[in-house]
Amino acid sequence: MIEAKELTMFYGSTCALDNVSFRVGENEIVGLLGPNGAGKTTIMRILTTFIYPTKGTALVAGADITTRPVEVRRNTGYLPETPPLYTDMRVDEYVDFVGRARGLAGRRLKERKEWVAEVCGLIPVWKHAVHELSLGFRQRAGLAQALIHDPKVIILDEPTSGLDPIQIISIRNLVKDLAKGKTILFSTHILQEAQAISNRILIINQGRIVAQGTLAQLKAGSGLGEGATLEDVFLSYFRKGEKR
Repeated sequence: MIEAKELTMFYGSTCALDNVSFRVGENEIVGLLGPNGAGKTTIMRILTTFIYPTKGTALVAGADITTRPVEVRRNTGYLPETPPLYTDMRVDEYVDFVGRARGLAGRRLKERKEWVAEVCGLIPVWKHAVHELSLGFRQRAGLAQALIHDPKVIILDEPTSGLDPIQIISIRNLVKDLAKGKTILFSTHILQEAQAISNRILIINQGRIVAQGTLAQLKAGSGLGEGATLEDVFLSYFRKGEKR
């Protein structure tokens, strides 16, 4: 459902992505793991057609990001690191607005609003103004807008940022449940998050994919002994990437 092909991105003379290629299959959860500034957000902005790559392309739900961007947007739900909220609206008004902008109306819109209100845990604040929400509820409202149109592909940039432990577990469970019928790519710099919900992990450092695979495959490929911790495994890949 997602196939990135040799994505390269320059900001001026700075190379943010260097020939990045990977795939995310149908009903798969893939975690994009790396330190701050590694290129995770740039990948997500390219895949959601917010920006275009300097070189390379990608297919999202079968549509090319450079030649069929409208179709890509139609099939994609995106939660950026800072949720795109209108703080002067009530939560229900905001979700309704996004739903209508996505082409929903009538009974279908009503059903989707009720669904996201429940699964995103927004019922307690459904009639509250967005500016009154805590950081955790703002994150949930952002997730609701990404899900309102029932997209095939969901792209989440740091989806548990700012949430308390109970909220983190709730979002994890929701992501796992969504993957029964959707393709999910999410970014994080927290090892435990990637470990908790990913089928596979992509490790990115300095704009390059330095490793990818299941946790077992990453451990096997690290070259460290059986007694190595998971933290040691990931650090070994980061160091390898820095030496390239």
